[in-house]
Amino acid sequence: MSTIPEIASALQEVLTRTAYDLGRSTGFVQRQLTLDGASFTQILVFSYMNNPDATLNELTQTAASIDISISAAGLDQRFSPQAAELLRQVLAAALTRLLKDQSPWDVPVLSQFKQVFAEDGTLITLPPELAELWCGTNGSTGKPRAALKLMLRLDLLSGLIETLTLHPGRVHDSRAAAASHTLPAGSLFLADLGFFRLSRLAEIAEQQAFFLTRFKLHTTVWDEQGRRWDDIVALLEAQHTQQVDLPVALGANREVAGRLVAVRLAQEVADQRRRRLREQARRDQRAVSAAQLAACAWSIYFTNVPAERLSVEAIVVVAGVRWQIELVFKSWKSQGKIDQSRSGKVWRVMCDVYAKLLAMVVCHWVSLTEIWGYPDRSLMKALRAIQKYALDLIRDVYDWYHQGLCETLRRIARVLASSCRMDTRKTKPNTYQRLHELCENPLP
Repeated sequence: MSTIPEIASALQEVLTRTAYDLGRSTGFVQRQLTLDGASFTQILVFSYMNNPDATLNELTQTAASIDISISAAGLDQRFSPQAAELLRQVLAAALTRLLKDQSPWDVPVLSQFKQVFAEDGTLITLPPELAELWCGTNGSTGKPRAALKLMLRLDLLSGLIETLTLHPGRVHDSRAAAASHTLPAGSLFLADLGFFRLSRLAEIAEQQAFFLTRFKLHTTVWDEQGRRWDDIVALLEAQHTQQVDLPVALGANREVAGRLVAVRLAQEVADQRRRRLREQARRDQRAVSAAQLAACAWSIYFTNVPAERLSVEAIVVVAGVRWQIELVFKSWKSQGKIDQSRSGKVWRVMCDVYAKLLAMVVCHWVSLTEIWGYPDRSLMKALRAIQKYALDLIRDVYDWYHQGLCETLRRIARVLASSCRMDTRKTKPNTYQRLHELCENPLP
């Protein structure tokens, strides 16, 4: 786990010194006032950490707890373009603060890789007045909507945030991720179909890293005998087996080589997939192709990890580990409410988004004190537990000797270790249970 003094130092540096200096450089503070960049940042971050639905009155109560007297009307006036820029830059500074991990998630099937990265994105809808700053896709009127896209890359072994970047909502996931292509040699990259680009996969392979992704339909496949297959289901059916593991090359020009791995699904599962596909197509007002319906009978993956490192069974289980990043976004939205604001005022909304994001980053740092060392960790339970200590953290953040802050972090760590774990399931095992079964029953 990351050391508690290191996390205490990061919290203090970012939320005091850095925020104070940025208050002046962004123009948020233009003359000596009670509310400087550090205190404004802390009031919002810790208030929203404790209660994402905090009112202006509740924000002023947090201010009073650190000896700052300001009215709700006075605080409301401080939400400005300069305030939003202050919070954006504090968030950026937090994301450049590197933490070291000392106790990675020790699961043999995963720890054979140097790091295991999952990457994904999520959208936050904004008021239309912000379309010039964060442009989304065009609406029915032809005018662009406003939306912010978050792109998160997480090291699933250590829990460390590798990158968290902000982009206009109209930018495609694969293009938004282009800025963070570089991967350490020996690491494994897990991603969904939104990141499926042959040039990207080839680049990962050139970096001597590994990828594991779902297969994208209508991608040209070349088998070991040099035959071209444009119909992936025809290739799979030609094997006459329930599991397929073939060396292939993908792309019209055979841009990237790897293993095509597929598992035939039970009939009821395939039928359920087809129902969902048709329902989604109905909502999107588009047709469903015969190829899409046929592919519902299979789980299909593409990877460059050798078979001696990951069997077919292991591929299926490890691919499911990517869901951890979905859980992070789910907890940030459902419990952190990063996509919600009580206000309809444009710059208050923008400040709320940045402050709540910063609050979730702080919570994530605190979770590194303990919970990421356990395969049965519950991210939802951990976030709820950490949120309860927000007002203790704001009280301790000015403890220059770190004693009070470190003691609060130790107290949180004890709570995380004792009560933020998942229950085992018999009928539908959790991913950590399936990983554990792979370790108990290694396959050739």
